[in-house]
Amino acid sequence: MKRVLLFFLLIPLIVSSQENIVELPKDSITKENLYDTDLLPASFFKQNREKLRQLLPNNSVAIFFANPVRNRSNDVDFEYHQDPNFYYLTGLTEPHSVILIFKEEQRFNDFKTDEIIFLQDKDLKNEMWTGKRTGVKGAEEKLAITKAMKNTAFLSFEAELKGFDKVFTYNIREDVNNHPEKGDLYGLIQSYQLKTQSLTNTDKEELNYMMAKLREIKTEEEIALMRKAIDMTCEAQIELMKALKPDMKEYQSEAIVEYVFKKNGAEYPGFPSILGGGENSCIIHYTHNRKKLENKDLLVSDIGAEYHGYTADVTRTIPVDGHFSEEEKIIYNLVLKAQQAGIDSCKVGNKFWEPHNAATKIITDGLLELGIIEKSYHVQKYFMHGTSHYLGLDVHDAGLYGTLQIGNVITVEPGIYIPEGSDCDPKWWNIGIRIEDDILITTEGPENLSEKAPRTIEAIEALMKQESNF
Repeated sequence: MKRVLLFFLLIPLIVSSQENIVELPKDSITKENLYDTDLLPASFFKQNREKLRQLLPNNSVAIFFANPVRNRSNDVDFEYHQDPNFYYLTGLTEPHSVILIFKEEQRFNDFKTDEIIFLQDKDLKNEMWTGKRTGVKGAEEKLAITKAMKNTAFLSFEAELKGFDKVFTYNIREDVNNHPEKGDLYGLIQSYQLKTQSLTNTDKEELNYMMAKLREIKTEEEIALMRKAIDMTCEAQIELMKALKPDMKEYQSEAIVEYVFKKNGAEYPGFPSILGGGENSCIIHYTHNRKKLENKDLLVSDIGAEYHGYTADVTRTIPVDGHFSEEEKIIYNLVLKAQQAGIDSCKVGNKFWEPHNAATKIITDGLLELGIIEKSYHVQKYFMHGTSHYLGLDVHDAGLYGTLQIGNVITVEPGIYIPEGSDCDPKWWNIGIRIEDDILITTEGPENLSEKAPRTIEAIEALMKQESNF
């Protein structure tokens, strides 16, 4: 009721202020440019569209939809996050949009273009509630997209899709809410399906390959943003090491790292923060974060700040009381040795899985020597995940998993997890250790982008003696 009353009170202001709307500078990308000066420029996204166009076969079109708006509960939605491929090609961070990228320039009734974006237009009434929109004019001037139209125009738009040899799409959502406004994502997808239901030239697989091929190689602009996200994450790990103490709750450790993210300008965590202590250190993707931390516990802190769309992913394992036990030291140093072997394998031309193979061999040999396993294949009981994944706009980013190339950014994150009740000496129980760093592949060898966060036992224990800001 308050919202409705407020709106009617503001009607005179809305009407009288329409002629005084301040336009964004022409070199701005979206509303965020009012406040941030280091967003990727329109030329970056335009270049990405051209790179995709070069991969498209002759007489084809690629169609991308924005991410849906996701409802949290009742009339509250989750904070909007754009589909990474859509963002990579447009720079647009708003919902209810679709872009068509043509291989060749197309001629329509009154214009010709090789790309069209359909998006929400400016709407002063709605912008008072949810913020400024880019709009049709803004998409052409600020996103540098050749042709922009209102999203409602897509419903009746005739692109003669049957005349193309290939119509590429990917990942069309089937669980999209039907919003009341005309031209929402539900309507855009429904319109696309009606336009293509009788066609035999559609392809829902190949576009994934094309986008993975493009996105796995990071440009200098992307690496600059990733360095910022990773630095923020390392600072959060460092502050946590200083602040951590017995009787703290897991959620308090989470609050520390995410405070440091926000303090340094991150928009979000790149994924739900994993702060698992004691028995929870042995749960790989633990996110409940409610346990009280005790003296004997290890805390696995797997976190990543997201900055302007790009996320970090850095894991450290920290003793709650500031000191590793003898058993913990043995397992920790084994994981650290395995991780270094994995990092050393991050060389141009090596197979993507070589870091994993190198790390797995060391962990296997170590667990055999310690008597924790009896057969080599038993290693999977205590090290059950891959060592690496691509990193970028997604925490598990798009890539081809072929050979390592200049500009790849991957993680190296071996771990050993020995839950209570395991088939080994109980002295090893509830020791869960993972160490993860973000590695840039260069001609000079691997560059550890997250080396700022200490990862040796000596360095961690020394840092934990320092005073904290918390």
